[in-house]
Amino acid sequence: MSISVGNDLLFAVPKKGRLYQRVLHMLDGMGLIYRRANRLDIANCSNMPVSLVFLPAKDIAYYVGEGQVDLGITGEDIIAEADVKVNQLLKLGIGKCKLCVQGPKGKYKSGADLAGKRIVTSFPHLARMHFAKFDEKMGTKTSIKYVSGSVEAAIGLGLADGIVDLVETGSTMRAAGLEIVEEVMKSETVLISNPNTKHPDLVTSLYKRIQGYSVAREQCMISYNIPKKNLKEALKITPGHESPTITDLSDKDWVAVSALIKRKGAQEIFDQLEKVGAKSILTFAIDNCRFPTDTTYSKPSTPNGSYNGIQEAKAT
Repeated sequence: MSISVGNDLLFAVPKKGRLYQRVLHMLDGMGLIYRRANRLDIANCSNMPVSLVFLPAKDIAYYVGEGQVDLGITGEDIIAEADVKVNQLLKLGIGKCKLCVQGPKGKYKSGADLAGKRIVTSFPHLARMHFAKFDEKMGTKTSIKYVSGSVEAAIGLGLADGIVDLVETGSTMRAAGLEIVEEVMKSETVLISNPNTKHPDLVTSLYKRIQGYSVAREQCMISYNIPKKNLKEALKITPGHESPTITDLSDKDWVAVSALIKRKGAQEIFDQLEKVGAKSILTFAIDNCRFPTDTTYSKPSTPNGSYNGIQEAKAT
């Protein structure tokens, strides 16, 4: 069985791993309707001219940067390692981790202490870049070896003096008797696009959908009743995204207020509103949203990288 993608926009997403289920929720939140057949890594969407391509996360940056895939979801670390030219559209707030130089606990104080020694990693390009500055300054030649997995075992098995690997919670690192010697870069999952896409309008539409879903995950609506005499104090607590909605009640001395708030810290807002006389305080989940937002994003901590909003970016 084969699937034709025709002139569809191609959207690459991780086919498995720690991001897979979260990305499936995002696709649902974006309103994409599709059915993925068994053993196939391509699925046509029935409600948009979009075909989903399920790929290993480490390959997505290559397909978007150098192939014909229009959109992709992958990590900043993978983009930097791939050294390809892509447009970074949006940080998705998931998959946050750090790429770090690691060594046996208490043995090394900085990355310079490992210059000229043996380093094992799944990120050879980034590791070489990181140690090149030490080698140039100190006249050393650091050995960088690639392994595809179980990097933390390399030191214990005598293959390496240090490693360069991702750290999320640190539990795997500590279990192997290792510690962070030096941070190479911070990373999180991002939405990227092909600079040469033939579907710029669709890219913009999907970008807005996933942005709305991402914003909605962090926000909720709060509704409460408040005496008019206390309204000014209450609005300082819940100013809303642009401005709150205020509705008169049958009791002329009271009004109802609805406003957007951050999910994190909602209970503290409940406490503050109660202190100023609010009653019937409720919160409501948001499935998706569209707000005027600033499309300029902070520069990720990629070595010599230059990302900014939805401008072209090359991780080097």
